[in-house]
Amino acid sequence: MWEEFGRRALLWAGCGGADFGECMTTVQRVGDEGTADDWYREWVATADRVAGIGDGCAQAGHRVSGWEAYGRAATYYRVAYMPLFGTPVDPRLVHAFDRETEVFERGAALAPHPIEPLDIDTPAGTFPAYLVRVDDSERSRPTIVQTNGYDSNIREMFFSHAPAAVRRGYNCVLFDGPGQGRNLIRDGVTMRPDWENVVTPVIDWALRCPYIDPERIVLVGWSFGGNLAPRAAAFEHRIAALVADPGQWDQRQNVVPALPLSEEDKARFPDIDPQALQPVEEWIRTEADPSLRWRLLQRGLWVNGTETLFDYFASMLDYEISPVAHEISCPTLLTMAEGDPISAGAPQLYDSLTVDKSLVRFTDAEGSGGHCEGTARLLYLQRVFDWIDETLGP
Repeated sequence: MWEEFGRRALLWAGCGGADFGECMTTVQRVGDEGTADDWYREWVATADRVAGIGDGCAQAGHRVSGWEAYGRAATYYRVAYMPLFGTPVDPRLVHAFDRETEVFERGAALAPHPIEPLDIDTPAGTFPAYLVRVDDSERSRPTIVQTNGYDSNIREMFFSHAPAAVRRGYNCVLFDGPGQGRNLIRDGVTMRPDWENVVTPVIDWALRCPYIDPERIVLVGWSFGGNLAPRAAAFEHRIAALVADPGQWDQRQNVVPALPLSEEDKARFPDIDPQALQPVEEWIRTEADPSLRWRLLQRGLWVNGTETLFDYFASMLDYEISPVAHEISCPTLLTMAEGDPISAGAPQLYDSLTVDKSLVRFTDAEGSGGHCEGTARLLYLQRVFDWIDETLGP
């Protein structure tokens, strides 16, 4: 589990969101036998130290250095609280989240391109967001609207997407919806499957923004957002293009085959006795690998707002694309990385599309296998943004 979480920091070193040595020394202080308490303490210590560097640089007028330090500190605060996911929400998680937000936005005031914190009011709630612009001109530009996944937030999304976008002349709107970031941690708003009711109000806002070209808005979803964004695009026809990283299909095909049930019960699920999964839940709580326990019982129950493992799996079946995929009306790019377990449905989504479409595969041999091409983001960004350039035109 420490390997998994540590990589979540290290992956952004090439994007300005971390530094290799700072990550390595922090992991070493935690040690192989470190607990969640140790992990939190050491990552917060590193974050506090690096945030202090940012303070000193900012006070001395070193804007670039200040921005870079604050950005790294924000990543370290986020990584610190990941093992604490779950309900009731740990006060330490809230503290580190607040510090993450604070130092990032302190750094945003020093960034070389405008980063404007926003609250987008929608019928589904108030979504925290950032508008990242190429420059401070009044020019209306093509814009990436980036929707999040299952356990990330807009700061992590920033480093993985926004610098690449502005380098290529795109503005970028990053937002957290229900079950993501502040909405979950501070407001207790959990995930919902009807993502069209999340994205459409954001597009409404974007169309009123003078910096956004209304004819060239691209909706991009990463991680679980690769399921949510296509669902939204089937209803939202004002976008010029769609990217799903990775492409996905109905969650039933990911959830049900892995359940320790008879084939008959799998076919009927969730119309079975909920107690059938109680022994599995107890085993996960007491004996399973910590990563599995974190993924299902800490993160899963919290994000989906469920009480039991049965209810969690049953709720995942509501995340469907198959009934509406044929309604997607814009050019679409799907990614599929070798070894990414949630990308198995990408070919099904691809086959269902009746628009201009591309399925881009990433492989272990080229270093881009695994979830969301995390170890080869530059390759991902090159392929995806080249497609966006060609799709939108000059």
